Parts: sequence; C-alpha cells; structure tokens
Amino acid sequence: MGNSDTKLNFRKAVIQLTTKTQPVEAQDEAFWDQFWTDSVTSVQDVFALVPAAEIRALREESPSNLATLCYKAVEKLVMAAESSCATAKEQQTVLNCVRLLTRILPYIFEDADWRGFFWSTLPGQAGENDSLNDEDGGSMPLAQSLLNALSDLLFCPDFTVAPNKKAGPETHEDLQSIDSCEYIWESGVGFAHSPAQYPHHDQNRSEILKLLLTCFSETMYQPPGDPLPNQWLTYFASSENRHALPLFTSLLNIVCAYDPIGYGMPYNHLLFSDYREPTVEVALQLLIVVLDHDNGQSAISVDGTTTGTAMDQGAEITREVLAPQEGSQGEPQNLFVNYLSRIHREEDFHFILKGITNLLNNPLIQTYLPNSCKKINFHQEILVLFWKLCEFNKKFLFYVLKSSDVLDVIAPILYHLNDSRQDQSRVGLMHIGVFILLLLSGERNFGVRLNKPYTVRVPMDIPVFTGTHADFLIIVFHKIITTGHQRLQPLFDCLLTIIVNVSPYLKSLSMVASTKLLHLLEAFSTPWFLFSNPSNHHLVFFLLEVFNNIIQYQFDGNANLVYTIIRKRNVFHQLANLPTDRASIEKAVSRKRKGSEASQRSVPNSPTVADPPSMEGSFPAKEAQPGTLKATLAEMPGKGWWWELS
Repeated sequence: MGNSDTKLNFRKAVIQLTTKTQPVEAQDEAFWDQFWTDSVTSVQDVFALVPAAEIRALREESPSNLATLCYKAVEKLVMAAESSCATAKEQQTVLNCVRLLTRILPYIFEDADWRGFFWSTLPGQAGENDSLNDEDGGSMPLAQSLLNALSDLLFCPDFTVAPNKKAGPETHEDLQSIDSCEYIWESGVGFAHSPAQYPHHDQNRSEILKLLLTCFSETMYQPPGDPLPNQWLTYFASSENRHALPLFTSLLNIVCAYDPIGYGMPYNHLLFSDYREPTVEVALQLLIVVLDHDNGQSAISVDGTTTGTAMDQGAEITREVLAPQEGSQGEPQNLFVNYLSRIHREEDFHFILKGITNLLNNPLIQTYLPNSCKKINFHQEILVLFWKLCEFNKKFLFYVLKSSDVLDVIAPILYHLNDSRQDQSRVGLMHIGVFILLLLSGERNFGVRLNKPYTVRVPMDIPVFTGTHADFLIIVFHKIITTGHQRLQPLFDCLLTIIVNVSPYLKSLSMVASTKLLHLLEAFSTPWFLFSNPSNHHLVFFLLEVFNNIIQYQFDGNANLVYTIIRKRNVFHQLANLPTDRASIEKAVSRKRKGSEASQRSVPNSPTVADPPSMEGSFPAKEAQPGTLKATLAEMPGKGWWWELS
C-alpha cells in the first residue's frame, strides 16, 4: 500500500510540474523535493511515471521549469557527494535523481536548442550554490558538476564500494579526501586485493553507469557530419577527472573477471539472481564508448613500448608512468586510451585474454542438460573491446598471437559470423569479426596456430568435417560468401585476403575445405561474373594466390587440394581462354543475366548442387528481422547466378 502511495505522490508531482504555466522558483524546496525524497522502487517506475510526451511538452511550454528541475537534480547529487552520501535517505535521493536525469537527458539532446544547456550557467543560478562553483569562484557548467559528482559516487563507501574502515556515522570516510585507487571494484590489472562484493553495490553502480552512458549519447542526436566534439566524453576522459585511472581499471577488471557460469551448478541462473551481469554489461558498453572517443590528438603512444612498470599490484598504481602526456597541439588526451596502451605485464595480459575468451566462448558451451548454463548476450561488445585492445596495445596483440589461446578467440568469432550472415541488423558484428581476423592474419603465428586440429563440436549449419582450424575458417568463409546477404559483398575482399595471409602456413587442408576453395574459384571465374564489375577479377587473383602459396610452401601435406585442383582442371582451362573481344563479352553477360533473372524468380539464391549435411543439432542462420535496413550499396550480380556455370 505504501509503495502505491509513493508512486501516486511522485506522479502527482510530475503532473503539477507539467501543468504549471508559471515558473517555479528554485528556492521552493518543498515542491522540488517531491521528485527525489520519496522511494520510487526502480528506474522502470520512473520511466513509466514520466511519459515522453509530457517531457517534450515541458521542454516546449515551460523550459524554465525543466531547466530548474535539471539544476536541482544535479545540485542534489553534488551535495550528496560532498557529504559522502552517508545516510540511507541520501542514497535514495541520489538514486532518484540519477533515474530522473537518465529519463530526461535524451529529450534534451534531441532538441538542438537545448544541447548546450548543460555546458552553460543558468540565468540567476551563478553564485547561489558554492557546490556548483569551481575553485576560482566562477560558476562551473552543470555537465562538469554532474560528471564530477557521479565519478565521486562511483567510489562512495557503503554505497557503491565496500568500506575499508569500520562503518559508522563517526568513521564514515570523506569522498573528497579518499584515494579512490584503494576502492577499485575488482582485482586484476593494477589491483591485487579482492574487495567484498554486495548485490546492492552492483545495482547502484549500474544505475550511475547508465546515466553516464546516457550523457555520452549526445552524439547520437546530432545530424550526420556534425563536427562538434562530444564535450561530455572529452571532459570525462581528461585529467580533469581525478578518478580516471581507478575508473579505467575498475571497468576493465569487472568485465574480465566476470564468470557467468560460477561453480557450474546446472540451472543456477534460474535459481539465483545474477546482480553482476547488468553491471558488467553497462560497464563494458561505457568502456568501449570512452575508448572509441577521439579528442583529435595525434601523439598518444599506443605501441606499448614505454618502459617501467605500467600497473603495480594493490593501490600503488604508478601515476608517474601512467601520467597523461601533452599532445602535439596541447589538446586534452583520452586518458583511458593512454592507460590501455601502457599495460605490458604478462600476468595482466593473461588476465585480460582469459576473461575475454571465457565470455566469448560462453554461447558455445554444450551440456547434456538443455539450457542449463547461463548465456550472455553482449558478445558484440566483447569483440569491440578486443579490437580496441589490439589496436591500442601492440604488446597485447603480440601476446595473443604467441599464445595458444588465440584459437579460443577464433572459434567464437567464426561461430558468430556464421550465425549472423543472413541477418542485416547484425552487419556491424560481421564487420568487427572480419576485421579482427584480418588484423590477426597479418602475423605468422596466427597462420601456424590454425594447423591445430579442430575438436570443438558446436552445432552449426556447416558441412561435417574432420580437420584443423584452418578448415573451419575456410568452410565458414565459404558459407558467408555463398549464403550471406548482399550487404556483406564489400567484405569478400577481406575474407579472401585473410585466407591469402595464412595460406603459406596451412600444412594439410581437408577434402571439404579444398572443395570449397575450388567451388569459389569456379563461381568467381565465370565470364559473365568477371566482366560484370571492374573489380571482380580481384577475387580470382586472391584465390589463385592461395593455391600458389600452398603448392609452393606446403605441397607435401596438401594432397587433397592438389587432387581437387586436378579434378577441376577445366576451371583453369576456361579461365585461361576467357573471351577478350567486346562482342563475346557482351553476349556472355547478357545471356547469363537473362537466364539468372528467370531462375531467381523461382528459387532465389539457391545453388544447383546440394550442400553436404550440416552438423547434428545445428540451426539455419537467422534471417533479417522485419524493419532492418535494406542494402544501399551498388548492386552486384546476384549470388544465385554464380551456381549456373557454363
């Protein structure tokens, strides 16, 4: 009953605010306290009780009231951070303010006239509250006050972290004086101590991180090509944020240390609530958003060649080595990228790589009991983080390549590529997966590792084979090229380039993989396909280079490929005798197009040869969901035409 009364009171306060025609004074504390003093149970309640239409109406009809509401909410957060958020009432006020701002901010960003609101001083508010002023006595923009307060609250003892001292009103630690490096959320990179974990701390962290992610989403509401930088991210990742280092290590460690399986008890995720997973997911999203932010600097060292200890265990993280460097133009640097590029201890690399591989392989776990293991759904974010690690820290890339664990990254990437090939809404996942494989394939160790036998039997709709990881890679790439949607055609060059890069090191291809390679050559070398696009011949060049490399460097162990080449020698004969006169070319292209249009109307994108049986328990790739974007690239010959070979 009390909960219903609380929601009713909150709803009444929202109605009063949206229906008032006159501005409400900021000093009217009794009115404004209605929005955060009552205990609204969850962020879902706030979203339900504050409709989008009413927020837009408030923005258009009573802008001063909306501005005052945001100002008062930020003021409450700043005051809570200054008082160390010691009481339960203050903590509930903080949560309500965070939820309210999370709801309101997107509607401020969507209006171009309001985007600069948080980076300006409200008329009549300057100087009224010392907590919102900077050290020089000037008025600090609301955005800076908000980011400073949220960063402080993420390391608030008894609220988001466990206290290091005995709890109590007299011993409560001051947020302004504590060393937040002693309160890193999880052991791992730069921190050896394992802090106590409490579910309510994870829930509070998650709420604050979601508000930060909402603040950083301002770029989504700007028109394409807008050169304006994201000031939220620039300030958050700069040296102005005194918590940048502990925030970076906390976000990275909590992601890499997360184990969704736990002790392995079947169906444990149905019996017990996992409060850590939502926090890990939003922490991962926030981390990759900050790492992706470009301040415009060009002098950040990302080669991982710095000397000295990058991160020591415990709270003694060496700020001298990790201190920000001045950019060539004096612009603020992204400290998160700076810190990431300076990790170089092997034990840190092992911790990061193990955490990433555990999470990537989670969807591939097979058990006798159906659905007995918890499955995560943020594998795409994990791949983006792995890409950023390889991009900004070359020492980590070399560590991955020399480690046998690199195959634990390859298998889930190929699994997700195969599973997403027909879903246009997951084209971004396809791109990031292919780019990671392209980056790794440039190193010799990657090609050598692919010779390890493939023993993981994950149900996939690919032909059954017995071979190596190289066979697995080639078979999946063939499936993507022959049965993927048209928006993947720009990736064909990348897919074949990966095979070219690793081909000199492939000791023994299976008959299935050899047949797939010759099948691609047979399809790409037809006259009508070669002449239908000026760049199509590149695909044939790549395949010929693959055959040349394998025959030159690994002839002895590749009898299957040599036999398949001999059996399909007519393909090479036809390629050597391509017509070169204009009339023959136009005749071949027009005849094939007319025949293909008729066949596509009956059975689109279907090869004339039957595919081998797929793995037991596999499911077809998911097709695009209704409402996904259609291909906007220039049309190429339909894939169904490639199988009608003359």
